[in-house]
Amino acid sequence: MKQLKYYINLGAPPIRDNVTGNELFINPVVGFNPSWFNKSCGIDFSEEWHTNPQVRYDAHKKMKNEIKNRFPGYNIGEVLENKPIDLLTGIFGIGIMDSIFERPLKFYEDRWPVPYGEHLTEDEILKLEVPNLNENKFFQSILMQVEIIYKLAGNARGFLNWQGNLNTAFRLRGQEFMIDLISNTKIARRLLNIISDTYLQGVTLLYEKQKSFEIDYQFATVANCTVNMVGPEIYKNTLLEYDKKIAEKFDVIGIHNCAWTATPYLDLYSQIPNVGYIDMGIETDLKKAKEIFPYARRNCLYKSIDLKNKSFEEINKDFEFIAMNLGPCDIGLPDIEMDVPDEKIKFAIDVCKELSEKYE
Repeated sequence: MKQLKYYINLGAPPIRDNVTGNELFINPVVGFNPSWFNKSCGIDFSEEWHTNPQVRYDAHKKMKNEIKNRFPGYNIGEVLENKPIDLLTGIFGIGIMDSIFERPLKFYEDRWPVPYGEHLTEDEILKLEVPNLNENKFFQSILMQVEIIYKLAGNARGFLNWQGNLNTAFRLRGQEFMIDLISNTKIARRLLNIISDTYLQGVTLLYEKQKSFEIDYQFATVANCTVNMVGPEIYKNTLLEYDKKIAEKFDVIGIHNCAWTATPYLDLYSQIPNVGYIDMGIETDLKKAKEIFPYARRNCLYKSIDLKNKSFEEINKDFEFIAMNLGPCDIGLPDIEMDVPDEKIKFAIDVCKELSEKYE
């Protein structure tokens, strides 16, 4: 079984990547929000950061130096690895699909961009069609960026945050989509079909472009951040088939749940083929997750507010609990703000190393 791991590029939201085989038994993955880099080294995440690879190239150097200076010897954001720079992951945040469907993004100097505007009406969904991405200005601008990135950095590695079926439908339709899932399944299914077809077309075209630059990706990832608003019965009856639809087109798929409990959905997720990654919160039945997905890379997402507020002893206890019940696995430490002390971050990484030596 192929596996994926949790991956956070400097200045970018979390995504997934192929495992290397060198991951720790308990593998910490730390990520900072844009506000952290904005305050610490003056990075401006406004629109030009997303549209201009040169701006990101210069910003990446500053972010890397900041991490190496504040966390010497800690491999946060791959700063200690001799890998080609990733200038693609993070652009337009979670707004890729929104932008393809011509929904505007609002940009900020210290936040990831946010889609805004009116949600789709029922009539608009009935008229909506799968766009031809070969003629879509926004998507073609991304493929042009890939070419520029290759010329600038000598590689075309990296990912777009496609989000997936549920998250995209919720953003395009708003809260009305939750009602559609119960009482207007015709509209819900039409929207999900359009989203999944667009997703598959976009990922395929991007991977073809990257393959022309000798980068070969063969996996997909879906984000179900709002799945706990839906419930397992509705997920089973409507949404599951669309996650399967995406999974069947790739060698491996990763499933993202945010730091909620994934327990009610684990059996349902087991029906999806080729699952090589699944994440969850610490309240999940971790033993069950390991039993159901013994060959997938598992990830427990640890909330930044817990990293900030809990004592060193409590963090150590939580991490040992994760190691005993879910390991080998990642421990995701995303969304860190400036109010999380550096010493807490270093401690968390050190504990993961100690637990890896103890349990591996």
